[in-house]
Amino acid sequence: MGLVDFVSEFCSVSHTHRLKRRKQLQTVEMKVRIDCEGCERKIKKALEGMKGVNTVEVVPKQNKVTVTGYVEPYKVMRRVAYKTGKKVEPWPYVPYDLVAHPYAPGAYDKKAPPGYVRNVVADPNAAPLARASSLEQKYTSAFSDENPNACVVM
Repeated sequence: MGLVDFVSEFCSVSHTHRLKRRKQLQTVEMKVRIDCEGCERKIKKALEGMKGVNTVEVVPKQNKVTVTGYVEPYKVMRRVAYKTGKKVEPWPYVPYDLVAHPYAPGAYDKKAPPGYVRNVVADPNAAPLARASSLEQKYTSAFSDENPNACVVM
């Protein structure tokens, strides 16, 4: 190892900086209990100050908050919960037209907004009948004694 190699080790600059990954434009829907106009203002104020948020839409009748922007869903939900002190959960409902098995037990929720049903496909505990993979499993569980909505054959 010569003198030039020794000196070049000290002069070399390593380019090991990481490239930041850009966040994607996302729409975050969440369910937050909204009692009054003050709750609505508090939620909007908490989210409008957040970096990356483009729009905030609050629908008090449905207890629904929709945020659009370059944000991460868990950070948005955590911020709303921290700033408002309210329970925040992901929007659990889908439009009635998009559900493959709308008559599955557990799909109907009395608290669901009109025209929406609970997303039973995403929640395996809500409706095992809707998540059955084969035709035989559906028929077996449809006539089972454990199923309260089963048909009775006598």
